[in-house]
Amino acid sequence: MIARERILARLDEHLAKNDYAAAERHLCYWAAEARAARDTAAELLVESELMGIYRKCGRREDALAAAERGIALVRRLGIAHQVGAATVMLNAATVFKAFGQTDDAIALFREVTSVYEAELSPEDVRLAGLYNNMALALVDAGAYAEARELYARALVLTERRPEDAPEAAVTCLNLASAAEAELGPETAAEEIGLLLDRAEAHLEAAPVRDANYAFVCEKCAPVFDYYGRFFFAEEIARRAEEIRRA
Repeated sequence: MIARERILARLDEHLAKNDYAAAERHLCYWAAEARAARDTAAELLVESELMGIYRKCGRREDALAAAERGIALVRRLGIAHQVGAATVMLNAATVFKAFGQTDDAIALFREVTSVYEAELSPEDVRLAGLYNNMALALVDAGAYAEARELYARALVLTERRPEDAPEAAVTCLNLASAAEAELGPETAAEEIGLLLDRAEAHLEAAPVRDANYAFVCEKCAPVFDYYGRFFFAEEIARRAEEIRRA
């Protein structure tokens, strides 16, 4: 069996440097190794990680192909009811959402929800990640009420623990964007302002400023900039760059 910890450790090194080309080469190498060894667990892991790499790089066809491979493998093995396999499906759904296949994404998110809610503790923060991603797709589909409900659930989970503050910040910004999409920028202005304040407070309070914090800051900075919080956008972008260079 291929040591999955070894794959992930090296991958983390590449991602900490934002070296997506090296990350792709690393994963493609292990994808071939996993197929040759008929190690389906390692193959699923690699395909799931490739989905994320291609999605972040905007490589639509590659991302969709990796998603389809991952889904097909889960279906063939008959393991969609397992949490690990459901996570692969979650990543595939996120790819579909990112590239405009909203209906396909929502259908997969619903399938993952049935597994996560049955198998995970109600306080498991992985549920927050699911709710956030599914809500984004629901906003695209105009299902604002359900999206808001899922964002609220995500906040309950992420605001419980200080270490989850970056994820709570992301949820607040997602809620702000959802409010704008549903109500329009003028009608939603007060709500958006409060959510931006809340997101900023979470990022300031985060007890650990590591690679994940840098990733979240990079993700949040354009949103703060969009809403006119230019100083804070520049500040968290600077923080992310300093973490990457360390």
